[in-house]
Amino acid sequence: MLTITADDTARALTFDALIPALREGFRRGAHTPDRHTHSLDENSGASLLLMPSWSDGGYLGVKLVTIFPGNNALGRPALSSAYILSSATTGEHLAVLDGDELTRRRTTATSALAATYLARPDSEVLLVVGAGHIGGMLPAAYRSRFDLHTVLVHDTDPAAAQRLADTLRANGLGTEVVTDLAAATARADIISCATLATTPIIRGEWLRPGTHLDLIGSFRPHMREADDDCLRLSTVYIDTPTALAESGDLVQPVSAGAFDPATIAGTLSQLCRDEVAGRRDPDQITVFKAVGSGLADLAAAEHVLRTNAAA
Repeated sequence: MLTITADDTARALTFDALIPALREGFRRGAHTPDRHTHSLDENSGASLLLMPSWSDGGYLGVKLVTIFPGNNALGRPALSSAYILSSATTGEHLAVLDGDELTRRRTTATSALAATYLARPDSEVLLVVGAGHIGGMLPAAYRSRFDLHTVLVHDTDPAAAQRLADTLRANGLGTEVVTDLAAATARADIISCATLATTPIIRGEWLRPGTHLDLIGSFRPHMREADDDCLRLSTVYIDTPTALAESGDLVQPVSAGAFDPATIAGTLSQLCRDEVAGRRDPDQITVFKAVGSGLADLAAAEHVLRTNAAA
């Protein structure tokens, strides 16, 4: 069984290679049950997540994620993950991969993949809301598919926004730190949010015609990044149907009667299979809501295994 480090995982998952691998994975599909969540300690909030996915005659993968919030006080990461890849034919374990690097890269690549169907092809200005590990990787993912000339960075921590902006400038991207989120939203062609917000931070009244809004952060029913108007004014797509049960960006407006889930235009798999239309005109406002999928993990891990096996 191969042991593939974070560095080796990152080297295999360049966005030029990963995005086509994800496109093929979503096109092909896989058996992907809902993620399993187990509480380990109600007092500390420690929990275990299991995310399985497998393809007939191909590979079987399971991501193991442990979340120990109390680690923050100890100076240790609150979240750790590993990915076990096996043969779906024999069950033999083939590789264990660094799950954190796998997750960061497949998350940002999934957003960029969806944008190839939903954003205007001539998009040049990207607004990144949230300058953490995911937000910091988004410009590279989008830059691999769009001719970006400006990245706007917003974060509730100005120092974090400045650090990301400095890094992006060093990599040749024109970058601005922005504090007025309404004004920045009005300038952006693509807006990508990767935050832990629990109340809306993007408002539909700020979106100009032709904008694509990518929502990553809301992966629990109490979390939310966009208000009701963002959905009402937009054509909405999701990564998988699980988003309807897990994301507050959908759960809350559906529960309030502000959004009809029947109006969702399609999933990422349907886009990749050309079963539903993506962007239809330059003035259309589109939204992509993702909560993460074991299918994306599996497609990314397969690519890592093939790359390392060939090395």
